[in-house]
Amino acid sequence: MLSRLPVLPALAFAIIVVLASPLAFVGIQAAQAGWDEADRLFSRPLISTLIWHTVELSLAVTLLTAVVGFGAAFLVERTDLPGRRTWTTLLALPLAVPEFVRGYSWVSLFRSVHGYWGAVLVMTCSLYPLVFLPVAATLRRGHSGAEEVSRSLGKGPWSTLWRVTLPLCRPALAGGALLVSLYLLGEYGAFAMLRYTTFATAIFTEYKLGFDAASASLLTLVLVGLALLLLGLEAASGHRGRVVVTSGSNRGARPARLGRGWLPAMAGLTAVVGLSLGVPLYALGYWLLKGSSTTLPSASVIGATFTSLGYAFAAAVVATAAAVPIALFAWRRNSRLARTAERLAYVTRALPGIAVALSVVFFAIRYAQPLYQQPPLLVTGYVILFFPLALTAVRAALAQVPPGVEEVARSLGTRPTLVLARVTLPLIRPGLGAALAMVALTASTELTATLLLRPTGTQTLATQFWVYTSGLAYGAAAPYAALMVAMSVPPVLLLTRRSLGADHPVETS
Repeated sequence: MLSRLPVLPALAFAIIVVLASPLAFVGIQAAQAGWDEADRLFSRPLISTLIWHTVELSLAVTLLTAVVGFGAAFLVERTDLPGRRTWTTLLALPLAVPEFVRGYSWVSLFRSVHGYWGAVLVMTCSLYPLVFLPVAATLRRGHSGAEEVSRSLGKGPWSTLWRVTLPLCRPALAGGALLVSLYLLGEYGAFAMLRYTTFATAIFTEYKLGFDAASASLLTLVLVGLALLLLGLEAASGHRGRVVVTSGSNRGARPARLGRGWLPAMAGLTAVVGLSLGVPLYALGYWLLKGSSTTLPSASVIGATFTSLGYAFAAAVVATAAAVPIALFAWRRNSRLARTAERLAYVTRALPGIAVALSVVFFAIRYAQPLYQQPPLLVTGYVILFFPLALTAVRAALAQVPPGVEEVARSLGTRPTLVLARVTLPLIRPGLGAALAMVALTASTELTATLLLRPTGTQTLATQFWVYTSGLAYGAAAPYAALMVAMSVPPVLLLTRRSLGADHPVETS
């Protein structure tokens, strides 16, 4: 049996070693700082302020994204809301707007949007799709029989929602909330524009302005500690339970009727889409018309577009392929070792992009000199940064696979590799598509690591946008921002189709 061979765990841990290399870099740099430097740094009053800012923001945004993401997914998948297919696309499209572009849009239109509440607003609008999509996929593919039984037993809609639907969505909801929390720990660009100081912005200052890698590594250790705490809380909550699917289709489920509730439901979704998608699109249109974008050389825009697409696609393929062994190992072996390996892959998401980039440069100079300032180095940085996105999508898809399906195939004499190719991978195909789209989406708009890892002379859309916005040339930056958004739309559509399927379940009377 393949699950009993050492190939899968060996491959999984080899990938973990690569993913954990930034942690080794941070540890080495922090050790070089010494205890005296650590005592001096952590005794500063600013440290407690940074911890409070980071934790306070993470709690608020994670809670709001969970509420908004789950509520939106429930409305489009379990009710008779008009235009559910259109709403699904509109609710996923905010993923196409990079966080620093969203921050620039709000700040340029509304000067009062800054600080804590500005960060809560902007980041909630940016990150709720990370909860919405996996929860919607779970609701669409999950069996609705338990909900129908609950209603037939006289349970009301709220009781059924709380006792049946919410537990069904626990793996996807917990995975999405974990991604949101880890993302917030490492975000820099949007917070810099919103003038909200967190650990990530302080670390960037130490790295970029003070050239103090040792002190910045000490601060990064705090982020790693917070990430480990999040992973521990997620593990303790038992959200990794497997959803049992007793049949392969949810078609025929009767959606709940909203009745008079359709108006507030439509108003709520309109507000979410307006804030998360309407404001950035209006700001881009405004600056395209009012700015000086018509003077830009078209060659630079086209070249940056193809460069961004190439690197993003390469990173998506590598990250998705690497996520499969780790997800399979954790799924087949429900052991402490397998769970530890899976959670280690999430820790690097809490690291700032600049810390990951410097670690890649650190190891490349010492152990892979020919790759220094070459394209594979930038792809490696993207894969390390966005691997948790691929792992979450693949893991959620595996949770939907009926238990014992692989054993049945093997009992018929099929070799393990053929079982993987003909049974397991087709069953998790929507998860693989979601992983590709999510990694490609995020990598195509990454900024901080790209600035350090790009080959000499290479410009992506994000780096060109940052150059112009740093000089307050908002009009010149607008075409690059608009292209990043437009370029991300097809992957978002693919993401929704792959993860949710082509259509909603057909209602039967």
